[in-house]
Amino acid sequence: MGLAQCLAAAFLLLLLLLPGLSTGQRVVTVQKGPLYRVRGSHITLWCKVSGYQGPAEQNFQWSIYLPSAPEREVQIVSTIDPSFPYAIYTQRVHSQGIYVERVQGDAVLLHITELQHRDAGEYECHTPNTDERYFGSYSAKVNLSVIADTLSASMAPQVLTHAEGDAVELICEVSKSTAQHTHLSVGWYHLQGAGESHAEEVLTLSKDFVLTPGPSYAQRFLAGDVRLNKVGNTTYKLSIGGVEPSDQGQLYCEAAEWIEDPDETWKDISRKQTGRTSLAVVSQDRDLSVDITAAETSLSEGDTLQLNCMVGAQKSSSRHFQVLWLLNSVEVARVDPCGVLIWKEEYEKRAKLGQLRAFKQSNMVYVLTIYEVGLKDNGMYHCSVSEVKTAGDFHSIQTNLSSGIQVNVKPIESSMRLSVSTSTPQVMAGDALIFLCKVQGATSPVSVQWWHLPPQHPGPRVLVATMDRDGTLSLGSAYQDGGTRGSLRLEKASSGTFTLVIPNTLDEGDSGRYGCKVTEWSRGQSWTEEGETAVTVSSMGLGLHATLRSRIATVGYGQSFELVCQVSASYTLEEVPVSVGWLFQPSPPTGHYQELVRVLPSGTVAWGAAQARFQGKAQLTKAATSSRLHIHNAAAADEGVYQCEVEVWRRNTLTLKQPAATTKSNAVGIKVVLPESKLQVSTKESSVEIAGGADTAIECRIVFAQNNSQFAVTWYLLPPPPADATPLKIVRADYSSILEYGAEFSSPAQKSQFLSQRVSSNVFWLWILSANPRDQGKYYCVVEEWLWLVDGWYKLGEGASGRTTLEFKLPERKLHLEKTNHSISVREGEEVTLQCLLQGTHPPASRLSATWFQGEESGRARPLLTLHHDGAIEYPQESLAGRLHLRRPTAGDFSLTLRSTEKGDAGVYHCQVQKWQQESEGKDWAPQAFAHSGYTRLTTIPPESTVFSRICSSPPLLNFILYLPLILILLLALAGFCWYFKFRKSKKGTGDQVMELQGAGEVKKT
Repeated sequence: MGLAQCLAAAFLLLLLLLPGLSTGQRVVTVQKGPLYRVRGSHITLWCKVSGYQGPAEQNFQWSIYLPSAPEREVQIVSTIDPSFPYAIYTQRVHSQGIYVERVQGDAVLLHITELQHRDAGEYECHTPNTDERYFGSYSAKVNLSVIADTLSASMAPQVLTHAEGDAVELICEVSKSTAQHTHLSVGWYHLQGAGESHAEEVLTLSKDFVLTPGPSYAQRFLAGDVRLNKVGNTTYKLSIGGVEPSDQGQLYCEAAEWIEDPDETWKDISRKQTGRTSLAVVSQDRDLSVDITAAETSLSEGDTLQLNCMVGAQKSSSRHFQVLWLLNSVEVARVDPCGVLIWKEEYEKRAKLGQLRAFKQSNMVYVLTIYEVGLKDNGMYHCSVSEVKTAGDFHSIQTNLSSGIQVNVKPIESSMRLSVSTSTPQVMAGDALIFLCKVQGATSPVSVQWWHLPPQHPGPRVLVATMDRDGTLSLGSAYQDGGTRGSLRLEKASSGTFTLVIPNTLDEGDSGRYGCKVTEWSRGQSWTEEGETAVTVSSMGLGLHATLRSRIATVGYGQSFELVCQVSASYTLEEVPVSVGWLFQPSPPTGHYQELVRVLPSGTVAWGAAQARFQGKAQLTKAATSSRLHIHNAAAADEGVYQCEVEVWRRNTLTLKQPAATTKSNAVGIKVVLPESKLQVSTKESSVEIAGGADTAIECRIVFAQNNSQFAVTWYLLPPPPADATPLKIVRADYSSILEYGAEFSSPAQKSQFLSQRVSSNVFWLWILSANPRDQGKYYCVVEEWLWLVDGWYKLGEGASGRTTLEFKLPERKLHLEKTNHSISVREGEEVTLQCLLQGTHPPASRLSATWFQGEESGRARPLLTLHHDGAIEYPQESLAGRLHLRRPTAGDFSLTLRSTEKGDAGVYHCQVQKWQQESEGKDWAPQAFAHSGYTRLTTIPPESTVFSRICSSPPLLNFILYLPLILILLLALAGFCWYFKFRKSKKGTGDQVMELQGAGEVKKT
C-alpha cells in the first residue's frame, strides 16, 4: 500500500511540473460582436494582444471585409505603415476621420469619427509577428452593422414667466423606430443664462428606469417638489411644484438611445436635444427687518460690550431664522434656528475662558456679550439674519443684514519712551558690539528683550537675551555657547539704562538691526515700546583675493618653474593670522585637488601625504602678501593644474580651528613636455617568395633615432583577400625584449613558428619557420621609441614600416576542390557532415594533407583539424577532438563530421588540401600544390523541448527520478527484514530449542 501511494505522489508531482514548462502563445482579441451603431456617430473598436514576445509596443493593422465581397480584404489603417490604407480610405485617414489611438503598448482603439453606411462589414485587427516563431493567433474579427438614426426628441419652445412658488410643467416627446432592442434615457437640463455653456442636470430617467436628480435639485426631488413622469408612449413630463429664483434661465430635454453589446455593456448610440424653454421667476417681497443696538460703543480696555440683534417680521413665532454675528465683515459666531451656537475657531478659545457669550433670547432677540474687551475687538459689528423654510433646511428664503455699529476700544495709555544706540556701528569680524537702551517715563517694573534681525534674511527676529522684571537673565539659543561669541553681558546700569555687550562677532551674519523691546506691567495690563539700531560687521572675506601666476606654462623635463601667489584684502593682512596652502591636480584629472604643502600662521610647513615626492624638490618662500613655490627638476608627474588657497582667522581666535574666511586663486596649468621624437622607420615596400616548408625572415629597419633610446617592436599581418583591412597582431617585443603574442597567434604551435629577433641596434627580424600557404599576406612592423627621463620610461613616438608581401611559390600543379558555397542548418545535439571533395586523381607516389578551418570569410580562420601527409591527425583545439571525425571513404574525400552540435559551432567552414611529393627516396616530402574549398555556412537550431529534455534540464526533477527507485528499494528491503524478524520470533515460541555449536565450542540457544 505504501509503495502505491509513493508512486502516485511521484506521478502527481510530475503532472504538476510539466504544465510549468509550457510556453505562452500570442492571442489577439477584439471587441465582441456583432455591434450595431447609427450612421453619423463617432464609434470606437478596441483591439489588444497578449502572450507575445518582442518589444512592449506592438503594431496593429485594421482591415474590413465588406458584405459585397466578404472574401476580399480592404486595408484601412496601420500603426506602422502610412501607405497601408487603400485608396477608398486614404482621404479619411489623412484627415483624421479614421485614426488609431494607442491606449498602451499592446492595446489600441480604432476611431471612426463619422460613421457611414459603407462602413458596415467585418473588421479585422492584425498584429505583425515579433515572436521567435509563429505560435498562436495573430488577428481577430468583429462584425459591425450600420443602422439608421431613428431617435427623435422635441419640445415646443416657450417663454414662461412665473411668480416664485408657482408650479411649472414641461412636456418632451421622445420616440425611436430601431429594429434592434434598445432602451431610452430622458433628462432635463438647466442653463442659468443665454450664454452659459455648462448645463446643470435637473432630473433624468435612466435607461434602467431609475430617476436621478442633479446635485442642486436633490433636496427638492426628495421633498417631491421636482418630478418626472412618463404620461404616454412617447410623452415625458417634468413637474416643478414651486419655482425658485434659482430656476430662472433656460430648460431643455435630452434623449439618448442605448443598446446592449454582446459583452453585456450598454452603449449610447444616439443623443438628441430639444429646443430650449426660457423661464423667468419673479421674486416675492419679504417683510424681514434687522436692527442692531449696543449699550455703549465707546469703551476702554477691560470693559464689557453687549450687542442686541432685533428681528422684525410678521408671524415671527412660526418662522425660522439663522443669525450670524460679524466683526468687520468676518464671521464671529452663528445661532441656528434651533438655538445651537457655533463659534469661529479664533473665538472658540475665548468663549471657553468665559470672555465671550452669545445666545438666542427669543425668536426676535439675539444677544452677543464680550467681557474684558481688548483692542482686537475694535471695529464695525453687524448681524445677518436668514430665513429658512424648516429648522434643518440649508437653503435660505431671504437674508437681511443690519446696519453697522462702530465700537471703539481705547487702550490704557502709558508715558513710557525709549531710545536705542550703539557705540560700534561698524566693526570687523571678531570685534565686540556694544548697545545701549534708555527707558524714560516708566512707572512700573519693566522687562527687557534684545533681538537681532540679520541682513538678507527677512523673517522672524532672533532672540539675543532677555531680562525679566525680577532681573532674571536668559540667552537665546543661538547665543548660549560662550565659546562662539564669548560670554554675552546684559546689564542694568541704572533704573532706566540697559546695556548689551557681544564680545566677539563671527562674520557679516552678525550685521543687521538690533532691537530693544521693553514691556511695562501694571494691574494685569502691559505696554510695550521698541527701538532699534543698525550695525555693520565686515567679513574677513571682504576683498580677500588670491592671484596665482607663472612666468612659463610649458617646461621641459628636468627644468625648474616657479609659481607666485599674490594675496590682497580690504584690511591689513599683517594684523591677522594668515595661512597659504598649495593645491595640485595631476593631468589627466583624477578627482579633487590634492594638497601639496601648507604654510601655517605660525610659520610651520606641513607637507601633504598624497604628493610626498614634492617635499624633496619644492622650495617655499612666504612674505606678508605673497607666497612662492619653486619646483626643481620637473617630471611628467608634475604636469597638471596648480592653485593656492588662503585662509585668514579673526584676531586672537586661532584656537577656534575654523578660519574666518577662505579664498582660492585662479588655476594655473603647467605642461611638462617630452623631448621631440626623431624616430624614422624604413617604409620601403618589398615582397618575398618562398617554397612550402621553408623558413623566411621579414626585416624592420630603423633609419634614425636618438642614441639613448630603446625600442618596442610590434609585428602585424594583413591577410590576403577575401580578408578585410583589419591587421592581425602577431607578436610585440617591448623595450625589455619581453614578448607578447596576439590572440590569433597565441597557440604553442604558432609561438614556435613566429619569432621576433633583434639583429642589431637598428634592425629587427620576424622569423617565420616552416612557412605554409596560410601564412601568406602583408607583414609590417610598428616601432615605438622609449626614453628614460627622470622618474621612468616614456614613449616619445612611433613609426610604421613599409609592407613586405609574403607569397607562397608552388610548382605549376593544381588541385581541384569543390568550390560551391553551401548553407546547412542542424539542430543542436545532432551530428552534421561538411563536404570537402577533391576532383580528379593524383599519382600514387604523392600524398595529400588537409586542414579544416572555422571562421568568417573576412578575417583569419582558426584551424580545427589537420591531417598530415603521413596520416597523423592534429587537433589545435583539443576541446573539439572528441566531436570531430574526418571521413575518408575515398582518397579524395576529406569530409568532416561534427558530432553533438552546439550553439557555438555556428559559423563558416572551409578546407585546404595540399599535395606533397618526395623528389627521391630518402629525401624530405615537399608541397607541390594546394587548393581551398568553397565555404559552408553552418546554422544551429535550438533542440525541441521533449519530456525527457525537460527532465534532464531540471536538476531537482532529475535527481528525484534517479533517487526514487533507490528509496523504494530501501523501503522494500526494510519491510522484508521486519517480516523475517517477526516470522523467526513466532517460530521460536512454538518450536523446540535447537542447540548450535559456534566458535570454539560455545553453545547458543536459537
